Amino acid sequence: MSDYTNFQVGERFPLPIKNQQDGGMFQIDANGSMFILQLSRTDVIATEAFRTGKMELALYEQDGLLFFLYQIDGIFKEGWGDAPFSLTGIKPELMPTEKSLRDSVLHLYLVDTTLQILLAQREVQVNEKFMCILRKHVNHQQQKPLSPEGYRKKVQQIWAQKTSAQMREQACAVQEVKLDITVPQPPQNLH
Repeated sequence: MSDYTNFQVGERFPLPIKNQQDGGMFQIDANGSMFILQLSRTDVIATEAFRTGKMELALYEQDGLLFFLYQIDGIFKEGWGDAPFSLTGIKPELMPTEKSLRDSVLHLYLVDTTLQILLAQREVQVNEKFMCILRKHVNHQQQKPLSPEGYRKKVQQIWAQKTSAQMREQACAVQEVKLDITVPQPPQNLH
């Protein structure tokens, strides 16, 4: 991730977020891949769950579109969330580059929608199959860009046909994110 922006937990989230409601946003740009989860109600448990908890991420393809799927233990009791992927709205100077598409680190951010504060961040190394599908969709959208209206219509049609859980059942790539808590070891008895 480029260092032009300073991400500090507890401070205002430095990137502009157009959609100020609960939910996830997935983006790939010149700085790499990122997932932003915005929640208006959070607590310490949700923040820790995002920062260190078990997650499952997946990708679903339909009609030339890609959906980023997520399930986060400790935040969502059940079910899946989804975030459609599009290059629509990304400034030309921030479009994904060959270098950013080689970076297999996914940057995860939990943001309080009310205060626009960064509550937690995490980095996840995604598998090669996951990255290949992301690259394929970036290349496809760069070669055949959709209009914002065309993109919205296609997303709405897919949402009318399938729930996030149904998308997960037909996912083309899955990434497990393990619990990331270091358990202190008991002191060794040297006698």
